[in-house]
Amino acid sequence: MAAAIIAAQLAPSQSIAQERLEYNRDIRPILADNCFACHGPDSASRKADLRLDQFDAAVDSGAIEPGDSQSSEFVARILTDDPDALMPPADSHKSLTEEQKQLLIAWIDQGAEYQAHWSFIAPLRPEPPAVRNREWIRNPIDSFILARLEASGLSPEVEADRALLARRVALDLTGLPPSPEVLRTFLNDTSPDAYERLVDHLLESEAWGEHRARYWLDYARYADTHGYHFDNFREMWTYRDWLINAFNRNMPFDQFTVESLAGDLLPNATLDQQIASGFHRCNMTTNEGGIIDEEYRVLYARDRTETTAQVWMGLTAGCAVCHDHKFDPITMRDFYSMSAFFTNTTQGVRDGNIKDTPPIIVVPLAEDRMRYEQLLREAPAARQAVDTRRNQASEDFQRWLSEASADQFAARIPGEAALIAPLNEGAGAKATIIVDGEPREIALAETTGWQPGQVYPSAAEVTREGIATLADAGDFNSDQPYSIGAWIRLPANDGYGAIASRMEAPPEYRGWDFWVQQRRVGMHIISKWNEDALKVVSRDQVPANQWTHVLVTYDGSRKAAGVKVYFNGVEQPTNVEANQLQGSNRTDVPFKIGQRSASEPLAGLQLQDLRMYGRKLESADVASLAQGSRLAALAAKPAAELADAERQELFDWWLSAVDTQSMELVNQANALQRELDDIKARGSIAHVMQERSSEAEAHILFRGAYDQRRDRVTPMTPGSLPAFPEDFPRNRLGLAQWLLLPDHPLTARVTVNRCWQEVFGQGLVRTSGDFGVTGELPSHPELLDWLAVEFRESGWDVKQLYKLMVMSAAYRQSARATGVKLELDPQNRLLSRGPRFRMDAEMVRDSALASSGLLVNRIGGPSVKPYQPPGVWEAIAMNVSNTRSYQEDQGEGLYRRSMYTFVKRMAPPAGMEVFNAPNREYCIVRRERTNTPLQALATLNDEQYVEAARHLAQEALREQDSFEGRVDYITTRLIARPLNEQEKQVVRESLEQLREYYAAHEADGKELLNVGYSEFDSELPTAESAAWTMLVNQLMNLDENLCK
Repeated sequence: MAAAIIAAQLAPSQSIAQERLEYNRDIRPILADNCFACHGPDSASRKADLRLDQFDAAVDSGAIEPGDSQSSEFVARILTDDPDALMPPADSHKSLTEEQKQLLIAWIDQGAEYQAHWSFIAPLRPEPPAVRNREWIRNPIDSFILARLEASGLSPEVEADRALLARRVALDLTGLPPSPEVLRTFLNDTSPDAYERLVDHLLESEAWGEHRARYWLDYARYADTHGYHFDNFREMWTYRDWLINAFNRNMPFDQFTVESLAGDLLPNATLDQQIASGFHRCNMTTNEGGIIDEEYRVLYARDRTETTAQVWMGLTAGCAVCHDHKFDPITMRDFYSMSAFFTNTTQGVRDGNIKDTPPIIVVPLAEDRMRYEQLLREAPAARQAVDTRRNQASEDFQRWLSEASADQFAARIPGEAALIAPLNEGAGAKATIIVDGEPREIALAETTGWQPGQVYPSAAEVTREGIATLADAGDFNSDQPYSIGAWIRLPANDGYGAIASRMEAPPEYRGWDFWVQQRRVGMHIISKWNEDALKVVSRDQVPANQWTHVLVTYDGSRKAAGVKVYFNGVEQPTNVEANQLQGSNRTDVPFKIGQRSASEPLAGLQLQDLRMYGRKLESADVASLAQGSRLAALAAKPAAELADAERQELFDWWLSAVDTQSMELVNQANALQRELDDIKARGSIAHVMQERSSEAEAHILFRGAYDQRRDRVTPMTPGSLPAFPEDFPRNRLGLAQWLLLPDHPLTARVTVNRCWQEVFGQGLVRTSGDFGVTGELPSHPELLDWLAVEFRESGWDVKQLYKLMVMSAAYRQSARATGVKLELDPQNRLLSRGPRFRMDAEMVRDSALASSGLLVNRIGGPSVKPYQPPGVWEAIAMNVSNTRSYQEDQGEGLYRRSMYTFVKRMAPPAGMEVFNAPNREYCIVRRERTNTPLQALATLNDEQYVEAARHLAQEALREQDSFEGRVDYITTRLIARPLNEQEKQVVRESLEQLREYYAAHEADGKELLNVGYSEFDSELPTAESAAWTMLVNQLMNLDENLCK
């Protein structure tokens, strides 16, 4: 009796037994889901040393006896009632259905034939199958679709209404509804090729490139912030522009692949090719203080490896980070060898919290491109000409030097100084100075020290007190211009004090000073500190222990902008610390050198050649003063006594001020450099990849831990896929070329499947990011292979591929779903009807803007910040983040296409996120689709949608006088068709209720009509406009409007 029961269990049903089973289609999915986790490719997790994913291993172990299920231990284990022997075991929480058991038994009885996984076999072009209803066929796609329908007892739907078909194809190819003009032209065109002309028109629209690029932003994990920690701004938008332009130029996908992965490695890479390599600069980065650099270096390479595998191969390679892949033939060695392609970039780990983390390149404006390319050649050539003259000018310089004298240089120094204090005595308690042209002897502080000088042999040094005091010098008021400068040498400390001053003691501090704080040089001009005062200091420090000529000028304007600071004759950037001077700062206290008050000497200051002028020196005068005094001192020496550095200093000056040939060349070089700098300043930047010259490598990491290195590996592709050609470079360029090999089984398949997904709502392989063992089988495998080969042999022509899809009869079907089709083809996997599904987040918003007439159709440029609920960024951002506060745009920025919306990774756009837009933290190749109450709340109440409804209502009121005319005007723009009489009656009743409400609630009407930045036409009646606004708002929320 027991034997009879077992025999009955072993006997497959007649229908299963008679059917020829295929391993890939019928068996592998069962084994992958229930068995491979413990008995598959991953050796680390394999139990009982049993593999069921390979024929030889399964047979040699005795688990499977081909052709004899009754002798197969595998069958015994899946049928047994013994819980200790049953497979899958209870603790796996998996179980086989009766039908699955029958399939496995029948397959073994049929010989247990294994097949290589279907997606790892290179596609061949199949012949389109024969069908009964040949009249329905418009291109080869239809043959494959119809053959499957006929085999399933289904027939296709009739062609969709022309207006709805126009809306569908416009949304699919451009992401926007057809304009009334485009729709009218198509509906009035009765020629046989009218639809094809519409398709061609849409493919040539710039909106085509925007819409295709929008999908790639998900794949590339594009965002406008770094992602981690501060989540600061990253200037990334030039990569987005490259994507748009690439699709609008119909760049072949093989070229697109090479430039995306390795544009920077191409010979003589163009600007655009380098920008394209930004695909792998879109990953998240950090600058957090406590990170371990190696950990994040590993994370960055891992992200780039997983993204490349997902986008081009449809593989979940990340499952091999910690162990061999449990289902697919990808080992840890495969994964880390592939990651080695991405470890050799010059990019640092830390992003610096800046927008332009290297490596970057300058991206000039379009109108500057040609000149920029010229300047990149001309500017270095001009600089080389300067260097050549420098190398050839030695003899001319020597002749000049033999005749040079100190008087020549002294004559260059600006005259009419109010005070000159050489401070070069070298010893003693007295010094000779010149005040208003008259020599005068002054007493020096007893503590004055002496050190070797810069322009004179000796220089005074401040020790415990200042150097000298003069009663009648520096008596300037706040409305008088003056300048003061000197040669100084400061120690490497953070001291504060005055080089010179005429200032009262605290708390008033009335007067002025020539000031130093932490080796930054500046000036105070004070009537009363700090309410009536001015203070400006240099942004940069004077080098420590190095002689520097410093000078400040003041123009008498009582404004901080009137103060200039110079180091060695060069104007410095400054910081303004006080800027509210109004009154007089004149004081009776004496002028002091080396201090501000008795208790504030600038200890350690070495000083000489202090000069003060009762006027504002111009920049040329300042340069002459800084150079003249120093060069005069050098020229006073016999040529034979000049040190090499001193001779070089004179030579540099001679080239810049005497040698006319060198001066002309420098002027030419500087002019070209200025032009180049101007172009850079008005352009932008691009984050690019850049390869190091060293050999690329990675390490297998035990359990994926960055600090658990095992074997060293070099760049290589997975062993289960076509071999990496020996003559290919072992870098990202070679990887891109390998992906495009004619026998590569994945790249073309995965790409056409995603394109199909965009148009039909789901891929032929629904798991578009997983073509591995656990991914779904293709609904139409022969069609997928045909499309892949067609795509490759067309020259990877993207537009041709989309045209092929949308021209098919399968695409052009009505989306009407009958009861029979809902039962037999509930998810439309067989394409028994036309595609109809909820639009993506960007399409929902863009359609509202386009239909209302608010959309700004400008291509490219920086990201924009449309309406967003308050506090979204602030709730999550760190206080010091430069993306903490959201400042929404005004004007055009509110109405650009959604792909240009600024994406902050930690707080993505709320209006997009509610419609399932990803946060761009990692690569996404398939978005989820939902239909939730929260989405309805957004489209009913969000400022963007309410304003769009008001604007469309306003236009309808202006353009049409009748109810019917206005309703048709609105619905033609929203759903591409007029309403029928029954629908109009519903709308009329709703409008009457709204009119009644707003007639009684005028304030509510005014509030409604003031929503949004765009102005309401005040000449239109308030109640009527408000009623129509709410009516449009309702129509915008029709399922027909939110779906395509």
